[in-house]
Amino acid sequence: MAIFSVYVVNKAGGLIYQLDSYAPRSEAEKTFSYPLDLLLKLHDERVLVAFGQRDGIRVGHAVLAINGIDVNGKYTADGKEVLEYLGNPANYPVSIRFGRPRLTSNEKLMLASMFHSLFAIGSQLSPEQGSSGIEMLETDTFKLHCFQTLTGIKFVVLADPRQAGIDSLLRKIYEIYSDYALKNPFYSLEMPIRCELFDQNLKLALEVAEKAGTFGPGS
Repeated sequence: MAIFSVYVVNKAGGLIYQLDSYAPRSEAEKTFSYPLDLLLKLHDERVLVAFGQRDGIRVGHAVLAINGIDVNGKYTADGKEVLEYLGNPANYPVSIRFGRPRLTSNEKLMLASMFHSLFAIGSQLSPEQGSSGIEMLETDTFKLHCFQTLTGIKFVVLADPRQAGIDSLLRKIYEIYSDYALKNPFYSLEMPIRCELFDQNLKLALEVAEKAGTFGPGS
């Protein structure tokens, strides 16, 4: 069981925090010699497999890392252009990690805004007044859980459908937000959360939730 990611959305629908906490099992890392026996092409600013499948690598997978260095779009984290680097025989043998294309920052912002709108629509569709809005969406591979505070901040967790204790986790995240973001004199309401203590305590809470499935009264 696993918790995949956490989103915090402000009352205007803006994404103010996001954390991915799970590496998909579909990722595959292999060491290649020259020439590369996969056809790679640039699509939507990502380097994708266009032809050739082997050892868990599939058409449509993106290049996620080269020699342990993360790839962001078409460049490595240290500034190398991916296709140019992989086209040079002098750089082989090379270790490449492939997997499902990761969401870009802009895509995450857009999805947060879309969920905010769906949440509002869900509230308006309710036959009764005072609807809480969308609290959970379920698919065959994950569940989306949402907790909205009285001030309109939404805490969203994507988790394995079998993961227990998410309601307690959402309230724990709210507690961490109150303690380490709201009480931070340098933090402005509704703005992106950039606080090391918030990061540390959130990651610890996710670890506890994954292992125990819930929080006790003293957590």
